[in-house]
Amino acid sequence: MNEFMDIAIDLSNDNFDKKYGGPFGACIVKDGKIIGKGINMVIKNNDPTAHAEIEAIRKACKRINSYDLSGCELYTSCYPCPMCLSAIIWANIKKVYYANTKEDAENIGFRDDYIYDFIKSDMNDKDILDLKGLNREEAIKVFEEYVDKEDKIEY
Repeated sequence: MNEFMDIAIDLSNDNFDKKYGGPFGACIVKDGKIIGKGINMVIKNNDPTAHAEIEAIRKACKRINSYDLSGCELYTSCYPCPMCLSAIIWANIKKVYYANTKEDAENIGFRDDYIYDFIKSDMNDKDILDLKGLNREEAIKVFEEYVDKEDKIEY
């Protein structure tokens, strides 16, 4: 087994005992060293975004003082949910190793399939999420100003 995957799995086992959230663990590695670890903290923090991968990303970014995790690899005990996949992509992580599959997660009660289906659809299923545009005329003004801003930091 891979030593970093062992750590991600150990984190998920530890979290199972702590009951901080689901049995998920993750770590982020750069140049052969762990720069961030995370466990699912949804229940402990009352935060639905506190998934193991997100927690690991937050810690890694803080540790290297950057929002950009290019050159890093993520090891996670389970295939990332859609939210975590998005965060991984935004963080510029290009390589992810996972142990359990999304089907394994579904088998223990963690269902992401309806989110994948919503994204694949026209995102117009009001039973899942009612999305409505509002006040674009006002909001677009700051976007227009942003385009011309010379000292902006693009990411």
